[in-house]
Amino acid sequence: MFSDTHFHFHHLVENNSQEFGTEILEQMAKNRIYFGLDIGTKCSDLIERAQILEGCLEEIPDVNLQSKLKKSIFFSAGIWPDSDSIKEREACMEELRDSIEEFKESSSCFSSHLVAIGEGGIDHHWNPSGPDGRNESDFDKEMFFGEKELFEMQLELAKELDLPFIVHSRDGFEDTVDVLRSANYNRGIIHCFSYGLSEAKIFLDLGWYLAFGGATTYTKKAKMDEFIQLLQYVPKDRILLETDSPYLAPVPMRGSENNPLFIKYTYEFISEKIGLSVDKLNKIVDDNCSELFGLKK
Repeated sequence: MFSDTHFHFHHLVENNSQEFGTEILEQMAKNRIYFGLDIGTKCSDLIERAQILEGCLEEIPDVNLQSKLKKSIFFSAGIWPDSDSIKEREACMEELRDSIEEFKESSSCFSSHLVAIGEGGIDHHWNPSGPDGRNESDFDKEMFFGEKELFEMQLELAKELDLPFIVHSRDGFEDTVDVLRSANYNRGIIHCFSYGLSEAKIFLDLGWYLAFGGATTYTKKAKMDEFIQLLQYVPKDRILLETDSPYLAPVPMRGSENNPLFIKYTYEFISEKIGLSVDKLNKIVDDNCSELFGLKK
């Protein structure tokens, strides 16, 4: 099984059932997943996410598979820039800190598996009818400032805790870079990278890893050469892959609900574009996960 640096497991369970979540975890373990990162988006969701995953884990009858997952699944904690969180950023940051402390002191089998802060960042993709509810009319000058401040506050927390950060940046490259340079903390992942080569060069020069997801498999033929040039430019020691499940299922599963088992299609697509075997790309990404998150191989 290939490493997946970004998924939202609790949404998979909420959208389906605990039985479905158990089945996904069991298959991940059977396929020998090396690293999987369950991502936070709300200031108070960390403990609940861990409990949901543990509940599914306990339903797996094979204790060896359970043990494998307990070593392979990790967590981040962060605040996605929704309007309410931006407006209440001070209180949200306080709650985020409290939830992290509570999680570390809990009896959860994952209590030592918090390895990143995020996802947080900048999103200026206006889609009021979509699940994100992003409406440009909601973003006056104060909201734009608040969004950047919430992002920087989380980067400061990552710096304080000495953890990598998971950056969400969509249609907001300039503001993202402004905050990164202001915070002067450049350690982590630009998740679901969706910009071009010039933007990639800036992120890479700052020190970031770039993660590619299922949306890369939708690249149009007219833009494929540019995309391949981008992939070939990214140093092998800075590339990561992810699902962002349950969102953005790759071809040939596009249009269905994504899950971590579908990441194999993204590995196959990326490896073909950069002229590597799937096994070689798999090892590269595993090694990059080890380096970034301080894992013992």
